[in-house]
Amino acid sequence: MTTAAVILAAGGGTRFRAEDGTHKLRAAFRGRALVSWAIESALGAGLDETIVVVGAAELDDLLPLEVTVIRNEQWTDGLATSLAGAVHHAGSPGQDHEAVVVGLGDQPMIPAAAWQLVAECAAPIAVATYDGQRRNPVRLAREVWSLLPLAGDEGARGLLLRRPDLVREVPCPGSSADIDTREDIVRWS
Repeated sequence: MTTAAVILAAGGGTRFRAEDGTHKLRAAFRGRALVSWAIESALGAGLDETIVVVGAAELDDLLPLEVTVIRNEQWTDGLATSLAGAVHHAGSPGQDHEAVVVGLGDQPMIPAAAWQLVAECAAPIAVATYDGQRRNPVRLAREVWSLLPLAGDEGARGLLLRRPDLVREVPCPGSSADIDTREDIVRWS
């Protein structure tokens, strides 16, 4: 059974408001571009493929050669379109993954170990927890892909709430803090 890591990095990052217009995923965090941290952790988990979904920001110069880039031209229609694009790719002929483990490009302090722990869980849906709080990454087995939304600004969250019988929580190391504003960069640096 193969599993793909998915980094959702297509959004506009409108709450960030950098004075120079820099998109938040390109902003410096601890000496590197914010999105680099999430990609490094996903790659470090050693899953079968690492997919990065891009859209609003030009990130090509930040993406390692070993990642698969999915361009979401409908990123303004919400996060669900990015997830749908990644799942479509993961299930396509030649890829045929049995699961995806999904994280966000603006969560730089989730280590590779969290990605690995979630990926190893055999439940249809596995969700990382940090101090008892559900966050990313989330493992979605192929059997639940058809239950995911195709539009809107919500990924798998609604599915987790509607189908608790499919969900297993996985305690993980690290921090699920996400970077939404310039103040968050300062706070977590």
